[in-house]
Amino acid sequence: MRITAAEVALATGGTLIGPDIPANGISFDSRALSDRQAFVAIREARDGHDFLRDALLHGAPFAIVEVGRSMENMTCIEVADTIEALGMLGRHCRQRLSGTVGDRVVGITGSVGKTSTKDLVRAVLASQFEFTHAPDKSLNNDIGVPVTIINAPDDCDALVIEMGMRGFGEIARLCAIAEPVIGVLTAIGDAHGERVGGIEGVVRAKAELLNALPSHGIAIVNLDSELVMMAAKDTKARRMTFGFSPAADICCEVLDADKNGAMTVRFTYGDESAVGVVPLIGRHMVSNAAAAVAVGLAAGLPLGQCVRSLVNAAPGTQRMRWLTSRSGARVLDDSYNANPLSMAAALKTVASLDAGRRVAVLGLMAEVDDSVQAHSEVATMCSELKIELLPLETELYGTSALSVEEVVDRLGQLDESVVVVVKGSRVAATERIVRLLTD
Repeated sequence: MRITAAEVALATGGTLIGPDIPANGISFDSRALSDRQAFVAIREARDGHDFLRDALLHGAPFAIVEVGRSMENMTCIEVADTIEALGMLGRHCRQRLSGTVGDRVVGITGSVGKTSTKDLVRAVLASQFEFTHAPDKSLNNDIGVPVTIINAPDDCDALVIEMGMRGFGEIARLCAIAEPVIGVLTAIGDAHGERVGGIEGVVRAKAELLNALPSHGIAIVNLDSELVMMAAKDTKARRMTFGFSPAADICCEVLDADKNGAMTVRFTYGDESAVGVVPLIGRHMVSNAAAAVAVGLAAGLPLGQCVRSLVNAAPGTQRMRWLTSRSGARVLDDSYNANPLSMAAALKTVASLDAGRRVAVLGLMAEVDDSVQAHSEVATMCSELKIELLPLETELYGTSALSVEEVVDRLGQLDESVVVVVKGSRVAATERIVRLLTD
C-alpha cells in the first residue's frame, strides 16, 4: 500500500522530521526491505534504531522511530512508542481498504492450524478475488497484524489475517485494528495455557475474535471441538460450523490418502458435495481445509470452486513439510512450533504412513499449563503408536535428554524405509536436526 510520511505522522500523532516522501508498505526487518518499503524501528530483543542506516542503504524512504531517535539525512516520524504507532497506522490503512475489501476480511485464530488455514483460505479466495492478500509468514501479533494490513495492495479485494494469543486482550486488540467480518476458530488446546490460567483461559482468550465480529459477520467454528463451541457461545455473528461430524454445515470425509499423507476428501454443504485434494499433510489439515471452504462459501463462492482451489495451497516452512534426507529417508519437518494438540496430529500422521521405522525427534513444548503431564502424554502416545522417541535437550518426555549430536548418532543409517518427524516449540530450535539431516 502506498503511504506517505505525512500521512503516517497524521495517523500516528507523530512528528514529521524531514521532507514528506512516499513509501510502498512497511517492514520491521532492515534485511527484508523491498520495493521502497518504509522501516519501523522496534525495540525488542534488538533495538531497531541501531539499523536505521542499514534501512536507508536498503532503500527505505523513511522510518518510524522513537522521540529523539531520528537519523540525519533520513526522513523520520517520531512517536512515543513505535509498536503502538504501528497499530494506529494499521487501523488507518484498514479503513483505507474498506471500499475494496468489503466484508472479505478474515481473522483466523486457534491453538493449532492458524498458519495452514491461512494458506488454505488464501488459495480459496484467490480463485475469485485477484488481489487477495495474506502474509507469507506467521505474522500474528501486535507487530505482524498491522504490517500485514499496511503491506496489502491498494486494490486489495480480500484480506486474510492470522491472530495469535499470548495473554488476555491480545486478540481483542488485534481485532480493533483489523476489524474482521469473518472469523475462523480452528481448534483449542493447551497452547500458552500457562499464561492464562489453563485451558479455560485459552477458551476465553480465543473467544475474543468471535466476540469482536459484527452482527452481520460470520463465525466459522469447528464443530468437532467442544472447547471451540464453548468459545463461540456469545458471538453476535452468524455461526457456520465445519468438521468431520455429519451435523457440521461443511462436513468433510476422507476418501483416500497417498503415500505421503495428502488426502482426497469429499466436502458436503447442504445438498451439494464436491471432491478435491487437500495437499497439506495429515488428517488435521482436512479440518483446516473445511474451514477454508467455509470461508469461501461465506464470501459467495460456489462449493465446487472452493474445493478445487484447495490444491493451490503450499505448505509453510517448517510446517508438515516433506523433505528427503541425504540418505533417502523421508523427513517430516514440523519444527516451527509445538503444543499437545499439534504433537498428537503430527504423530498420528506418521503412524498412518507405510514405513519400516518411524522416529520422532521431539523438543520441549513451552508455555503449556501442566508441562510434566503434557510431555508424559506425548511419550505415551509415541509408545502406543510404535514411534521411536528421541528427546532433544529435554528430560520431560521421561528419558534422558539427547544432544543434537547424540540424536543424529541414534538415528544411525537412514534409508527410504525410514520416516522421521521433527517437532518442538520455537525455544527448542528443532530445525537444527532438520538441517543436519537434509542439507
